Amino acid sequence: MTYDFDAPIARAGTGCIKFDRRPELDPFWVADMDFASAPEILEALHARVNHGVFGYAQAHAGLNEAIDLYLTQRRGVSVPNEQVVHLGGLVPALSLAGRAFCKPGEAMMTCTPVYPPFIGVHHDGGSTLITVDHIEVDGRWTFDWEAMEAAVTPETRVFLLCNPQNPLGTVFTAAEVEKLACFCADRGIVLVSDEIHCDLVLDEEKTPHFSALQLPEELRRNTITLLSPSKTWNIAGLGYAFAVIPDDSIRRRFTAQRGHTLTEINALSYYAAEAAYRHGEPWRQQLLAYLRGNRAALDEAIGKLGPALKIVPGEATYLAWIDARGMEVQNPAIHFEKKAGLFLSDGAFFGWPGWIRFNFACTRARMLEGLGKLAAAL
Repeated sequence: MTYDFDAPIARAGTGCIKFDRRPELDPFWVADMDFASAPEILEALHARVNHGVFGYAQAHAGLNEAIDLYLTQRRGVSVPNEQVVHLGGLVPALSLAGRAFCKPGEAMMTCTPVYPPFIGVHHDGGSTLITVDHIEVDGRWTFDWEAMEAAVTPETRVFLLCNPQNPLGTVFTAAEVEKLACFCADRGIVLVSDEIHCDLVLDEEKTPHFSALQLPEELRRNTITLLSPSKTWNIAGLGYAFAVIPDDSIRRRFTAQRGHTLTEINALSYYAAEAAYRHGEPWRQQLLAYLRGNRAALDEAIGKLGPALKIVPGEATYLAWIDARGMEVQNPAIHFEKKAGLFLSDGAFFGWPGWIRFNFACTRARMLEGLGKLAAAL
């Protein structure tokens, strides 16, 4: 089957935050796609709706089997079902980890720029936050190991990793992930690896994703791996994710923090997730091909706008991280809002003022129109 990613879908007025939060602006900000989900997911949802009863739900056998099959085929690991913790989203998991392993005054650590909740969840448990900037080496973003060694403290208890990295688009290598895992294990720091974009690697042969689940066993025991089909198959609004936590003690401490603060998981989301993992691969492959084309067109367009705008081509995600410091304006996102009517993500929320994030998961025609507005506003 061939899927049409060029077909425009009217989203304004549907209650989606992307288009309806600031309806007067042309949105290229929040990380969801303008594409319809895979037909197999829609069919699974229709079948569940047609059943007609939506009582309290739990993960059914079909979903557990689909997750195990997915992890075996995609990551080469088999995970016992008892190591899987089902969640209504990944952001709560970041907060749970901080509250589970950090006492008030102890520290969480992460590298910036990064998805904004990474630099805010420490407040939930009264811990502090240590941030270290990623650095560019030979046209690729990576870790500043010396700066991390200098910044870490004896009170650091959790490291939050985003891999593939949002917003940089880097797919960290096996050597990088293992070095980070050793950095954490040597200091008694729990490594929380958010891998929500792991199935959006644009060239999986050139830059294969290495999961924390693929670490050697002695290092894997010190990890919490967070996964979800939501970004890849555009079902984030259904609210489903899961954590894989190999160590019993870490898993008990993590789950104990849920208390009564998290809602029940959506009854429909379990079936959407199962369909994505069982049947969504053909759709995903065609999506990646389309995103590669969008990415190439975006990189070419931004390259013509230097030195005001610069970009390091990303290896994953549908999010372009653009250096707008050459514009010499106080806030590039606000500039493009006022001059071009564009709604872009402000780099300040990721820890790097002067940068912008552009979501190119839309029809190519709409993306090129947005880039044209961007160019005209310089």
